[in-house]
Amino acid sequence: MAQVAREHIVATPPPVKEERGFSWLALFWIAPAVILILLFFIYPLIQTIIYSFENADSTAFVGLKNYKFIFTDPSMLVALRNNLLWLVLGTMLTVGLGLIVAVLVDRVKIESIIKSALFIPMAISFVGASVIWKFVYDYEPPGSPQIGLLNAFIGLFGIRPQAWLTNPAFNNFALIVIYTWMWTGFSMVIISAALKGIPDDVIEAAKMDGAGRFTMFWRIMVPMISPTLGVVTTTMVINILKIFDVIYVETGGNYGTNVIAMAFYNQLFQFNNYGTGSALAVLLTVVVLPVMIINVRRMRREEQGR
Repeated sequence: MAQVAREHIVATPPPVKEERGFSWLALFWIAPAVILILLFFIYPLIQTIIYSFENADSTAFVGLKNYKFIFTDPSMLVALRNNLLWLVLGTMLTVGLGLIVAVLVDRVKIESIIKSALFIPMAISFVGASVIWKFVYDYEPPGSPQIGLLNAFIGLFGIRPQAWLTNPAFNNFALIVIYTWMWTGFSMVIISAALKGIPDDVIEAAKMDGAGRFTMFWRIMVPMISPTLGVVTTTMVINILKIFDVIYVETGGNYGTNVIAMAFYNQLFQFNNYGTGSALAVLLTVVVLPVMIINVRRMRREEQGR
């Protein structure tokens, strides 16, 4: 009987994999998406790259002249410097404050209330938030009634009112505060969700080993949520590199607050300089693209590890 069973197993042919050929139906379903990508992404991208090597009205080829202008013109260097300042401070503040708040309110009674209050600014558009903060930063000459909330507050302590948006000494920092106010809640919610995913056994084991709160935070919590911190950080970097709305509403890029996206808008729509405007768009794409690739790869690794 066993011999017959063995012969049956040996005689049974292995399953043949079905080879799928070309499907016109599949092509029919993906064709609209492919056409839209070609029309609204690939073609504009190629055309913008071509424009970046031409003069202002796209009538002559100028080579790398537009890119040289970006890295040598004083006003463009200010925009690049400001973008770097935004990148460092904006990322550190949003991710850092989001992490601190997420840890402090974790498993407290009013956790949901605090999270809701900090997340509310995310429901406001950049333009709406900028209009709100324009009233906060409003400046009137000394001796006049201060309408701006911040100047009215510091006036209670005898401090002179400050032109928060027009003084180059601190106007960029004032604008970064607006972005931090809006996006800290987002960082906090994402990081808080990662903290909830830390097993209770790990926390209890650390407490039994005598780990203090700081040690537990730095040696256990931060390493275990590092993938989430990476995703939040890269998301903030991408947002900051493209920052435009806040600067446009508050200062229009004046008073030393210009950034790359604002410079691109001015060159293309204010000065009708298609060459420099396209070069700035290409530069912004080149800077953002590697960060997006890193973010996608990290997310894929996390999915494979699950």
